[in-house]
Amino acid sequence: MAATILSDLGAEILIPVCAVVGIVFSLVQWFLVSKVKLTPADAAAAPAANNGKNGYTDYLIDEEENINDHSVVLKCAEIQTAISEGATSFLFTEYQYVGVFMVAFAFLIFLFLGSVEGFSTKSQPCTYDATKLCKPALATAVFSTVAFLLGGITSVVSGFLGMKIATYANARTTLEARKGVGKAFITAFRSGAVMGFLLAANGLLVLYIAINLFKIYYGDDWGGLFEAITGYGLGGSSMALFGRVAGGIYTKAADVGADLVGKVERNIPEDDPRNPAVIADNVGDNVGDIAGMGSDLFGSYAESSCAALVVASISSFGINHELTAMLYPLIVSSVGILVCLVTTLFATDFFEIKAVKEIEPALKKQLIISTVLMTVGIAVVTWISVPSSFTIFNFGTQKVVKNWQLFLCVAVGLWAGLIIGFVTEYYTSNAYSPVQDVADSCRTGAATNVIFGLALGYKSVIIPIFAIAVSIFVSFSFAAMYGIAVAALGMLSTIATGLAIDAYGPISDNAGGIAEMAGMSHRIRERTDALDAAGNTTAAIGKGFAIGSAALVSLALFGAFVSRAHIVTVDVLTPKVFIGLIVGAMLPYWFSAMTMKSVGTAALKMVEEVRRQFNTIPGLMEGTAKPDYATCVKISTDASIKEMIPPGALVMLTPLIVGIFFGVETLSGVLAGSLVSGVQIAISASNTGGAWDNAKKYIEAGASEHARTLGPKGSDPHKAAVIGDTIGDPLKDTSGPSLNILIKLMAVESLVFAPFFATHGGLLFKIF
Repeated sequence: MAATILSDLGAEILIPVCAVVGIVFSLVQWFLVSKVKLTPADAAAAPAANNGKNGYTDYLIDEEENINDHSVVLKCAEIQTAISEGATSFLFTEYQYVGVFMVAFAFLIFLFLGSVEGFSTKSQPCTYDATKLCKPALATAVFSTVAFLLGGITSVVSGFLGMKIATYANARTTLEARKGVGKAFITAFRSGAVMGFLLAANGLLVLYIAINLFKIYYGDDWGGLFEAITGYGLGGSSMALFGRVAGGIYTKAADVGADLVGKVERNIPEDDPRNPAVIADNVGDNVGDIAGMGSDLFGSYAESSCAALVVASISSFGINHELTAMLYPLIVSSVGILVCLVTTLFATDFFEIKAVKEIEPALKKQLIISTVLMTVGIAVVTWISVPSSFTIFNFGTQKVVKNWQLFLCVAVGLWAGLIIGFVTEYYTSNAYSPVQDVADSCRTGAATNVIFGLALGYKSVIIPIFAIAVSIFVSFSFAAMYGIAVAALGMLSTIATGLAIDAYGPISDNAGGIAEMAGMSHRIRERTDALDAAGNTTAAIGKGFAIGSAALVSLALFGAFVSRAHIVTVDVLTPKVFIGLIVGAMLPYWFSAMTMKSVGTAALKMVEEVRRQFNTIPGLMEGTAKPDYATCVKISTDASIKEMIPPGALVMLTPLIVGIFFGVETLSGVLAGSLVSGVQIAISASNTGGAWDNAKKYIEAGASEHARTLGPKGSDPHKAAVIGDTIGDPLKDTSGPSLNILIKLMAVESLVFAPFFATHGGLLFKIF
């Protein structure tokens, strides 16, 4: 095989350097955000010190009358502290429960994988080449357990850091909105970038360090080394599942409670300080959309890397010990960090936003610029780090692949991601006809709004599924299962930009809430609403990326599982496989039912508490008495911690029960069934919820003649829109986003436990 242009040493330097550059860049962005002061003396002094581009030009200072109003600054700081403390205490409570689970599950991994060879410490014949000796199964058990814990901790840290940054930035975005929408946009976007780059760089660096440490023991046994590394993906995703479900239940219980009583019954604005659930609602944005999303995308990234590495380790890269080519997935991610860094500068430094209508195009340009630059980056990386011709393991045979074919696999995943992003935007942004039609249907009440919204969600599945199907066909045709794994990696290669755009939404949402609670003028609330409406659409785009990449990742993991479990073909016509298929297709519905019901139960308690406070606290509606925010925060916290356990148990236990009692063939059916049905439900749920939310915002904003005929706030069409939005909340923020973790997590868990299932699984079929 031909040598690569990039030497092994070059690859070993490039990866950590890019990761460190990403971390440094995120710290620089954080420093720039921290320049916006939350103490009155500093806030008054700041304008004089900051002139020039992205500073504060004179006309912008004069634009708002209460620019030096110290009481407003203090009020914002006070609200920010309440939100930050609520989010931190919730995450600490959640992580205590999750920590217990992590330790218990780590023990299970060690027990199951160690028992494959009866805890023997003798070297064993290699899985894919019986003529050679490899490290014992006990080593795989130990290192898989360590990798699982590493992945879990990295995932938790990623989510926590994201939440901390978001709660640090929300009030600063509000204060910047006094100086114009451009300043507020830059603060919110920079804060999102801190999270995006920290997460992408940390994920890459920890994985790279783990590979190098494991290599000290494994030496030339690369098959064993990368099989053990799959625990990293399992750890990342299992934490993400609990984070997503618990965060989703928390945020939506508070949101539904606040909306139903506040907006519909009491006719007070969103985020009104008189509403007892308002702090819980704003805390929820951070623990659900930020901490949950961060862990989720970290999990996808870890798993796509692990899936590609496992397949590569049993292909020519691994057999011939070609280190640079072996690390190709990590090199793609490294270059992705550099590409995203340049892309971010387009939003924060090269162009300045001067009007509300420029916000959404600026965010869309981020996606386009990063995709175009990344295509060039992938071409260069593939040219320098992969031989011109090599072989890839393809279910027992070695398939010859050219480097240009590998480039196309990654590129097709990258561009499929962009297509999914734009289709999602078309169906969820109120700038286009689908959402406007949903808003128009509110004329005749909530029922027609619900019907139109559901139809929109189902219809929005069509093009993304074709995009995923084409990328699967192209990448599998060129490079078998390795092609699908790197296509998923291609979709996630611009993860830093994707996360920056995604985190920007909840930060803007919180900024609007703080403006309302601090009693700022109507003009400032309009600016934060404009930021928030764009953020809603970009959040839907982020979910589209997460779901699309999850489909490709879980298919790649499925392929690795089938190879590892020694299944020759997955034959749908055999009853063992078919029963798995039909049960697997049912699982996303069962899971969705659990999460939806959990939100409903928690929201019920929240509504009752908010009503009780309005009815029993004298002077609350008049604004002379303060509501009891802490009780509402406690309701959300208790409900989400309690309710996250059953859906989590369903996902984590299904592969274990099926693998042990029914064997690997039935499990392969379950994985295929859950993948096929889960993707469809996830896309339709996310887009339906997003469309209902933006239909409500379309009526509230009253920006067009059509919107004004449906408004204003408090009109019958607006009340119908609020009901639609409330139904959509658990769909778009709890069930939909959690489903992509379900399909990935079951696949990676099956892969990690594959040696045990292949040796000891299928007990029921062995008995009968």
